[in-house]
Amino acid sequence: MSRNRSKRTHRKKTMRGLTEARSSFLLISINTFVWFSIIIFFALTWLYITLPDVSEKLSPSRHPSITLTASDGTVLAKIGNVYGKPIKYKNIPPTLIHAVLATEDRRFYSHIGIDIFGTLRALWANIKAGRITQGGSTITQQLAKNLFLKPERSYKRKIQELMLAFWIEYHFSKNQIITLYLNRVYFGAGTYGIDAAARKYFGKPVRKIDLWQSAMLAGLLKAPSRYNPFANINLATIRANLVLRNMVSIGYVTQTQADGVNRKNSNIRKRTKTRIAPYFVDWVLNQIQDYVGRPDSDLIILTTLRPHLQEKAENVLKTSLTNTKTKYRKPQVSLVSMDPNGAVLGMVGGRNYKKSQFNRATQAHRQPGSAFKPIIYLSALEAGMTPSTTIVDSPINEAGWKPRNFDNSYRGKVTLLEALTKSINTVAIRVAKKVGLNQVVKKANNLGIRINTKSDSSIALGTAEVTPLALTAAYATFANGGFGVWPYGIVEIRDFSDNLLYRRHGSGLGKAMDKTHATSITKMLQNVIVRGTGKNAAIDRPAAGKTGTSQNFRDAWFIGYTPNMVTSVWLGNDDNLPMNNITGGGMPAKIWREFMLTAHKGIPKKTFSILPLIGS
Repeated sequence: MSRNRSKRTHRKKTMRGLTEARSSFLLISINTFVWFSIIIFFALTWLYITLPDVSEKLSPSRHPSITLTASDGTVLAKIGNVYGKPIKYKNIPPTLIHAVLATEDRRFYSHIGIDIFGTLRALWANIKAGRITQGGSTITQQLAKNLFLKPERSYKRKIQELMLAFWIEYHFSKNQIITLYLNRVYFGAGTYGIDAAARKYFGKPVRKIDLWQSAMLAGLLKAPSRYNPFANINLATIRANLVLRNMVSIGYVTQTQADGVNRKNSNIRKRTKTRIAPYFVDWVLNQIQDYVGRPDSDLIILTTLRPHLQEKAENVLKTSLTNTKTKYRKPQVSLVSMDPNGAVLGMVGGRNYKKSQFNRATQAHRQPGSAFKPIIYLSALEAGMTPSTTIVDSPINEAGWKPRNFDNSYRGKVTLLEALTKSINTVAIRVAKKVGLNQVVKKANNLGIRINTKSDSSIALGTAEVTPLALTAAYATFANGGFGVWPYGIVEIRDFSDNLLYRRHGSGLGKAMDKTHATSITKMLQNVIVRGTGKNAAIDRPAAGKTGTSQNFRDAWFIGYTPNMVTSVWLGNDDNLPMNNITGGGMPAKIWREFMLTAHKGIPKKTFSILPLIGS
């Protein structure tokens, strides 16, 4: 009996304890919720208070002009009427509206500023791809972002973008929103607004464009610099065809209508203005919005370009390529020259700007071949090896993959110094595997070269594609003693009242390697020019550099530097077909030599850092 009473008493105490625990948990939960709500309320209030003046941004403004000047004040280009005349909704062809909606925001007329389904779809696609392949922003969000907010990536901006999207949806009709968007968005080639774009590319007002032209303009919105027909008509055509397929899938046009469009690109206007350093000018123009957002006043932009170096680069390339036209199939070319801190001094993106505005210096992704090897050996130095460390040069067979040395010979044990000097492939592969491919990829990324983390051993032979600009910037890190750089062309931006809107500060990526490692790589690369594959690049002062030739002579590089400047030369065919036995140590090295000799005239000779070679 007493045992039963004891059990009941214990049960009551247990129930009382559970009840008290539940009460405590509930009380804590309520308090947490209340405080969390208060914090969220004040955070949203602060974000709302700090929103930009919407009415000011919506008010019409005069069309600004943009003047680009070189470092010495020489005018490189003047661009007027960059922003087109605002067009009313009724004057925009329905085919253009449909093309934009089919590509940018299919549920535009049904969402409230944010497309939940589109966001989830983009998130899922990005997860499957393992990288960002799609964005989930609606047209309303894009309008909020481009019109009202500064070009920065932060949680504050993202939340304000959502708040502004709701505000826009509340205050404007859908037709007004799409009209605002098309009148303000960037369409490439320094052109803002749909009417300005139609006149720029097709020489006609937007109300007169046809279905194919509508598809091409809508295709620009994803990446204006990449898809604009002045830069690359083939990419622009591919993109326009994708837009047409989207329109068919939704039902805006029939397959018959899509098949029947006039796809002739002969009606695309040709650029008639001749600019100084046109490839450089295009590169800078495409960055303006990133620095100052949508300009509402005339701008004067001071750039890093040095006209005398630009002229020398163009003349050397013209002479070199003309003199060899009977010996080689005519390849395309890129030359980039910058100071060791990343300021671009000269840029040539192709043989003939009038015939092709595609900027190979900034847009062409090509295999660097052996020009990538300094990054392999830098990784080795950071792992504890030295230039005198020996590695066996002998045949390799990895599951049927049998990479060979360029001369088909093998030397047995060689030092890292000799291996880089003679560009020995087998040693580079063994070093990369010994250091760890992931470490090599990480180091390349630290230097601004974006490489897939799933790379295999072939990365040691320079199979990962890179732009000439990015690879030149990586070599600049060796030249300046180990500080990573972000290549830039804009020094400052002012309005015509001389108000400073932007000024360049710092050099970019911070310390990327130890100075002793940078010095050792430089001395190893000096050896390449003195007695290695880069002999044709020898000049009358200390210089370091590396040759690069991709498989089947598809790419030929020479990238080198003095204490004053870093310059890269690339040759290759746009269709990626092989060249006629052009190697990095041949024509590219000779072009580099001619340019650097003339570029250094009148400049006192300067030696590299005298830090001793690691392991010497």
